[in-house]
Amino acid sequence: MNESSPPVTHAEMANAIRFLSADAVQKANSGRPGMPMGMADVATVLFSQFMKFDVADPRWPDRDRFILSAGHGSMLLYSLMYLTGSEDMTIEQIQNFRQLGSITAGHPEYGHASAAETTTGPLGQGLANSVGMALSERMLAARFGSDVVDHFTYVIAGDGCLMEGISHEAISLAGHLKLSKLIVLFDDNKISIDGPTDLTVSDDQCARFEASGWDTATVDGHDPEVVAAAIEQARQSNKPSLIACRTTIGYGAPTLAGTSKTHGAPLGDEEIAGARAALGWSAEPFDIPEATLASWRSIGGQGSKARAAWQDVLGALPADRKADFERTMSGALPQGWESAIATVKTRAVKDAPKMATRKASEEVLKELTKVIPEMVGGSADLTGSNNTKVDALRPISSDDFSGGYVYWGVREHGMASAMNGMALHGGFIPFAGTFLVFTDYCRPAIRLSALMKQRVIYVMTHDSIGLGEDGPTHQPVEHLASLRAMPNVMVMRPADLVETAECWGIAIAQADRPSVLALSRQGLPTVRLTDTAENLCAKGGYVLSETDGPRQATILATGSEVSLALEAQETLKSEGISAAVVSMPCCDLFDEQGDAHRASVLGTAPRVAVEAGICYGWERYVGDNGHIVGMSSFGASAPASDLYTHFGITSDAVVSAVKARI
Repeated sequence: MNESSPPVTHAEMANAIRFLSADAVQKANSGRPGMPMGMADVATVLFSQFMKFDVADPRWPDRDRFILSAGHGSMLLYSLMYLTGSEDMTIEQIQNFRQLGSITAGHPEYGHASAAETTTGPLGQGLANSVGMALSERMLAARFGSDVVDHFTYVIAGDGCLMEGISHEAISLAGHLKLSKLIVLFDDNKISIDGPTDLTVSDDQCARFEASGWDTATVDGHDPEVVAAAIEQARQSNKPSLIACRTTIGYGAPTLAGTSKTHGAPLGDEEIAGARAALGWSAEPFDIPEATLASWRSIGGQGSKARAAWQDVLGALPADRKADFERTMSGALPQGWESAIATVKTRAVKDAPKMATRKASEEVLKELTKVIPEMVGGSADLTGSNNTKVDALRPISSDDFSGGYVYWGVREHGMASAMNGMALHGGFIPFAGTFLVFTDYCRPAIRLSALMKQRVIYVMTHDSIGLGEDGPTHQPVEHLASLRAMPNVMVMRPADLVETAECWGIAIAQADRPSVLALSRQGLPTVRLTDTAENLCAKGGYVLSETDGPRQATILATGSEVSLALEAQETLKSEGISAAVVSMPCCDLFDEQGDAHRASVLGTAPRVAVEAGICYGWERYVGDNGHIVGMSSFGASAPASDLYTHFGITSDAVVSAVKARI
């Protein structure tokens, strides 16, 4: 671009997004061009005038976060990345959109494209993630100062994001906490896949957000000056803000713009040619005019001064404060944190308490939160039942973000998704609780925790029919099996305080996978009576009680049924039958062990498994000649002891099963 060249216009910069997106979808013969074409003007304003970022350091801690909650429009993000000069987003990646091995997946995936702050696509998840990110920003600012932590979270959300039920949970919490540095740009194009949105929804979205404590504005999404003014006003608000941007989906397409036909399919060569003519874009596919590209690249580097200034501020902190900030943002744990686990184990072996594992979890948390200050707890309105709050964790509020406990309210789905946002933001290790049966409400977010390899800890109590009188609506039966079926999730069901401490140690140490701690309501005896330095639960399954001589049988159990297995072992021993007892707190970890360990634990004698859940999954451990003592139906409302007898989950049933197989 020479000195006499006219300045690049906003329209030219926005059109670069439009045609990179449309051309990439066309080449892939798959994708959704309509949203990127419709929101190109809004995105251009946001990135050119407001976003604080530096492509030279895409993970700069104090960068603004940009969440494409409407993840089906992924080419909007990929186009922005290429245009601003992201090192990993080459034109070849754009040309390989949706192809195997590319970083340009059909929906943005965290860990693939560097600017993908989260994995989106399941609608509403990105919006709820953003609440966790905005909350983390406020909490970190309270701990380290607003000169170190001071950034916005921007979200592009579509009609589908706001139709999803999780959006209510997310916006309600954000409004309640007055997360003023959260700004949602609503792509109000009034089109969904089935057709016009008035087929299915007539909500006044602005009124809905206002009722939840948000500021709102309605703008023409194709008028850059109006969009910029609305964003600037939102940045000054003391509330979270929604800006409803009235746009035309597939903007520029001569016959398809404004229709659902641009939502989920390529435009076709003829329609793209017509759009080029209509918008005055003469460049060939994947070719960005030099001046336009240069303008975009300058935007990509305009945050370098802000980043350098921030690094100076960080460098001026006292050495210990600087090190603490850098450690927590990196996800590294404080040196010597394992001593907290050892302390609990030693005390548990000495005292041998009978307690519910939910209470055991509280005992562990009392020690862990003393040495890992970045742990942030919470509960979905079940704090007293989940035992997730300890003295070290003060509640946060809209007036004070310096604490470490979140009262999430009855918002299980929003809670789980916001915890993903907190983990992704960095600086915290989130954990929170509800009843295990309500993992059904959390499941989409748990799946994304696993897909994104995030350290999020789900404290799920009342883990079986052992919860008793609340009945089958609250008694998880299929949940353990269904959660174990999910890749990269550690489902851990400890038997006592010792195992609970070890399972917490595993959950904290695993930086790249989520954990589900399935904990009992009812009191359980201590079954681990020897204090070992080794974390035996880390192997998933181990021999808790070996036989004196050759094994005649092996009994496998988890959680509350381990004590039943030990009772059965004693009965069998009195009858001259030698049975070993194996505790299997984490099948996932057991499956990851080598053949030698698994063989030594399982042995060659007949095997019987016992667990107060459905039998599915245990077949691979007991084999064709084994037996499973478990549930084959939903539970019932009665005292726990009556239920165990009624459903045949007893030591006598285990004894009978063993005898039938030797």
